[in-house]
Amino acid sequence: MPSVQTKPIQVKGLQKSYKQHQVLKGVDFEVEAGSIFALLGSNGAGKTTVVKILTTLLTPDGGTAAINGYDVASRPDHVRQSISLTGQFAAVDEILTGRENLVMIAKLRYLKNPRQIADEMLTRFGLTDAADRKVSTYSGGMRRRLDIALSLVGKPQVIFLDEPTTGLDPEARIEVWKIVKELADGGTTVFLTTQYLEEAEQLADRIAILHEGRIIASGTLSDLKKMFPSAKVEYVEKQPTLEEIFLNIVGKKEGM
Repeated sequence: MPSVQTKPIQVKGLQKSYKQHQVLKGVDFEVEAGSIFALLGSNGAGKTTVVKILTTLLTPDGGTAAINGYDVASRPDHVRQSISLTGQFAAVDEILTGRENLVMIAKLRYLKNPRQIADEMLTRFGLTDAADRKVSTYSGGMRRRLDIALSLVGKPQVIFLDEPTTGLDPEARIEVWKIVKELADGGTTVFLTTQYLEEAEQLADRIAILHEGRIIASGTLSDLKKMFPSAKVEYVEKQPTLEEIFLNIVGKKEGM
């Protein structure tokens, strides 16, 4: 049984190195249940490494990480039962139809009535009309919707979205945003990594900035705005964008 936990994701002092290069140098954060948590960082900051550790694909060198009270290193099987991961590229079988993809995943999860589950997911994600077409004929947005639908088969409590809108056009990106909001509204805890700062600004309840292996700032968007210099007054008060906040925070650290 897991220990009593108030938060579905708890990370403390997380460390990871690749040969002589230390990618994570003591990462700490917690994620509230049913919230959207965005991890921001430049390329190479360690975002995907964090995701791989939390989803049991990598073993940390130091520190601890727990999902729903289960340690990711010592209880990986229990962790996997309550999570799902959607990576940067849609993990769908292009030879199969959308329906066949969903039925296959439901069977792999040993769920009852896999065809009924597939039909429910197709309806939920607006893919009913394309259900019996091969995925190779789907647009980028449709593939991403199917990919997220596959991730939700079995109703995982925590879903990890690692740069889920990479390569999507603006319209498809907005579709994914809507889905992510609906997931959180339904009680799913969403861990999101992204390079699109507007994405975090639109979606996240809390934001953490990972830079050179450490979390250098975290909080709500309002909290982060307080770290930015006073708003400029140009006839009306201009609030800083998350992009301006991110560059300001990262720039300060690099100049230290």
